[in-house]
Amino acid sequence: MGSAEERLVTCLESLRVSLTSNPVSWVESFGREGLGLLLDILEKLISGKIQEKIVKKNQHKVIQCLKALMNTQYGLERIMSEERSLSLLARAIDPEQPSMMTDVVKLLSAVCIVGEESILEEVLEALTSAGEERKMDRFSSVVEGLRNNSVQLQVACMQLINALVTSPDDLDFRLHIRNEFLRCGLKEILPNLKCIRNDGLDIQLKVFDEHKEEDLIEFSHRLEDIRTELDEPCDLYNVVWNTVKETRAEGHFISILQHLLLIRNDYFIRQQYFKLIDECVSQIVLHRDGMDPDFSYRKRLDLDLSQFVDICIDQAKLEEYEEKASELHKKFEKEFTDHQETQAQLQKKEAEINELQAELQAFKSQFGALPPGTNTSLPPSKEDGAGHPALPPPPPLPSCGGGPPPPPPPPPPPLPGIPLPFGGGPVPPPPPLGFLSGRNSPPPPTLPFGLKPKKEFKPETSMRRFNWLKIRPHEMTEDCFWVKASENMYESVDLLCKLENTFCCQPKEKREEEDFEEKKFLKKKIKELKFLDSKIAQNLSIFLSSFRVPYEEIKMMILEVDETQLAESMIQNLIKHLPDQEQLNSLSQFKSDYNNLCEPEQFAVVMSTVKRLRPRLSAILFKLQFEEQVNNIKPDIMAVSTACEEIRKSRSFSKLLELVLLMGNYMNAGSRNAQTFGFNLSSLCKLKDTKSADQKTTLLHFLVEVCEEKHPDILNFVDDLEHLDKASKVSVETLEKNLKQMGRQLQQLERDLTIFPPPEDLHDKFVTKMSSFVISAKEQHEKLSKLHENMEKLYQSIMGYFAIDVRKVSVEDFLSDLSNFRTIFMQAIKDNFKKREAEEKEKRARIAKELAEKERLERQQKKKRLLEMKTEGDETGVMDSLLEALQSGAAFRDRRKRTPKPKDIRQSLSPMSQRPVLKVCNHENQKLQLMEGSRSHHNINCNSTRTPVAKELNYNLDTHTSTGRIKAAEKKEACNAESNRKKEMELTGPVSKNESIPEVEALLARLRAL
Repeated sequence: MGSAEERLVTCLESLRVSLTSNPVSWVESFGREGLGLLLDILEKLISGKIQEKIVKKNQHKVIQCLKALMNTQYGLERIMSEERSLSLLARAIDPEQPSMMTDVVKLLSAVCIVGEESILEEVLEALTSAGEERKMDRFSSVVEGLRNNSVQLQVACMQLINALVTSPDDLDFRLHIRNEFLRCGLKEILPNLKCIRNDGLDIQLKVFDEHKEEDLIEFSHRLEDIRTELDEPCDLYNVVWNTVKETRAEGHFISILQHLLLIRNDYFIRQQYFKLIDECVSQIVLHRDGMDPDFSYRKRLDLDLSQFVDICIDQAKLEEYEEKASELHKKFEKEFTDHQETQAQLQKKEAEINELQAELQAFKSQFGALPPGTNTSLPPSKEDGAGHPALPPPPPLPSCGGGPPPPPPPPPPPLPGIPLPFGGGPVPPPPPLGFLSGRNSPPPPTLPFGLKPKKEFKPETSMRRFNWLKIRPHEMTEDCFWVKASENMYESVDLLCKLENTFCCQPKEKREEEDFEEKKFLKKKIKELKFLDSKIAQNLSIFLSSFRVPYEEIKMMILEVDETQLAESMIQNLIKHLPDQEQLNSLSQFKSDYNNLCEPEQFAVVMSTVKRLRPRLSAILFKLQFEEQVNNIKPDIMAVSTACEEIRKSRSFSKLLELVLLMGNYMNAGSRNAQTFGFNLSSLCKLKDTKSADQKTTLLHFLVEVCEEKHPDILNFVDDLEHLDKASKVSVETLEKNLKQMGRQLQQLERDLTIFPPPEDLHDKFVTKMSSFVISAKEQHEKLSKLHENMEKLYQSIMGYFAIDVRKVSVEDFLSDLSNFRTIFMQAIKDNFKKREAEEKEKRARIAKELAEKERLERQQKKKRLLEMKTEGDETGVMDSLLEALQSGAAFRDRRKRTPKPKDIRQSLSPMSQRPVLKVCNHENQKLQLMEGSRSHHNINCNSTRTPVAKELNYNLDTHTSTGRIKAAEKKEACNAESNRKKEMELTGPVSKNESIPEVEALLARLRAL
């Protein structure tokens, strides 16, 4: 047995020398059958139960023969195509044989970087099978090799790790493989490896760290894409649930949701909890090192809560500032209200002054100028009240405001052909027909208020129309907005061209649900009634059962007007369910039979002793509701007043209207709505109804885009009109109705107090309390009336400012239209942002897809060129070149185009470094340069300087020593190979081409025999 093993060693050594020194034709002749025999021998040696030293030596010899065979393109392709070759190589990974394991992992690394994705999968399957056979993790043997003291083995293992991790195109696959290595123990070994001073190992560690960081950056970018793509909670939940459903992670996911339900239901605390949980999850999932956490760790997580504490401090400060801001806001509202009240009072005083001045002028015109020294103080009463008839005032002069003239006396008819003076009527009369019969037509009518004719646009193509409501010049006033509007400042060639291209002409269920609720009334049995109607008695029974208060106490509350105990609902029910006064007077006769009456009748008997009960209850209810009515009316008045002032003062909104006027006139060129001076503001909402030619956008979105690009200050109108939304919900008609109702109730209360009988009960404080209430309530009602009057003047002013007829358009419609436009404008801003985001994301995805496809094709071409080393069929040195590329790190650099890294990494792993092994891939070198380092029977001798591809790499200073050692080792290996070849030739003689076939047959025969 021993002699057979020794003969096998000799045969394998001879075969290795022959595979190294003979031409490719010889290798091909041997490989047709010899590869299978070598794999049979390797499988038998690995599967043997007794692993003696000579057996391990033979295993290594077989690996060396396979390496020599793979040094040719033919041999490499045969090994990768052989089904069991990768599996046997994976089984041959043995940390107890460092030399053989070094060669094995180098061969697997070379196969990974030169093969297709399918080859990588086969390598992983082979490692998985080998791990299952050893009953350990598939990468445990590779990681165990890093713990060996052999630096060469450590470098080779890191080469295999880098080849496996960097080869996949899919990010998830790369992260999965890297994290699997880290969990197998690589995470603990890496710090120790970085302490070893070896240039080759440093290169591999740098490659590992660089690709790990780049994958982490790419993974972070994917998170940003997830945030933009999936921003709906339901969609996110469905994705996560479908991921974990019916897996072992399902229970943990449900547990997480259950724990989320335990978060305290506090508005501010809940936000801080979720923020902390978000931070923890992001730190676990997106670890800074790009590594999975230690899942075996079962202690409490060491969380950095300093940031959370800072957030809580900031939150406390924010709450304090918000409280101060709220106080300032209340002060502002109070000051603004006082200002409005003062304005109303001032306007009232000004009206009185104007009235007194008019009376004074009337006196002067009647009696003439007063002599000197006469007392000029005005009489306390008006002239018409003194009994002296006043002379009629002279007719007023023609006004310039365009208003109608006074009815009597009518103006004289104009002379033929002569129009009325300007201002004497709303529209000058047309010229007589006789003037139109001439050759030349008369000039167009003069525009009022200095208006100039609008520019006539002539688009090259027919435009879609913006159907606005046109305001004519005679409908405007001198201080109208449209008189001062200057939209020409926004006109530009690119804007009009873009508008024309976007909006050129191109051929081209609401469900109502009614819910019906069935109400069931439970009828309660009552005692037999003696006087009250059964329905009234039943309602009183329900009322009394809900309050459970003695009847005398209820009577005392009403007499004393005790607001601390009287509730609004209680008074309303009493007014609603009490019998009328006649029934109450009749029930007062049953006082002697009180105990025999049922509960509703007993209560009615008690209430009958209160004088004027129903007016008293109505007054109490009004008093209880008065403060609420004031708080409802006053904010509505202030909202409408503030909104009107904001609309009038907003410069951004004015600019927006001017821009819309320009765009509308351009689009309506050639139609009846062309050359418009102004438009009704209700037309603003129609912007979203005007579609573009491709039906993909609207005029509103186009307007927002123009504002964002060229006039960003216009967007501020959304903030300028902050009270518009609240004001649009106010019903001015209801507001006026409530205010009048309040006045009528006050008048009714005053009348009731004057006719109220003197109190017969000492506890009756109705008149006392109500009298003081009436005084304060009248003051507040007067203030509200003044505010309401000022509000009416403000919205009438703003309606006139925009030339809107108050008789046709209510203030509710006006404010609602503007509020709706503000809402859809803000939505259009969001839509445009989402559209830009989607377009950018689509663009990035398209570029990434094209780049990935381009890189895939480039990698295929590089691999193809790497194997296409043809020198008249002499395709040798393939494995040497691949191993040198792995040793230098060049094999990993251009595998994917990555995000630029820090300067030191770029210098040490610069793609501009001269790498002959990749020069062919970069189309910068000729194939002959690569062949300079190839081994063949033409160039192997001790004196030849074989220049490997990695020797020309331009590293930093710290890599020069390593390069020298690599060169020396390779020269020594080449010389040893040449020496062995000479010894072999001395024994067998030179091998000629004709003798190669018999030699192959002889070696195959020896292998079959062994």
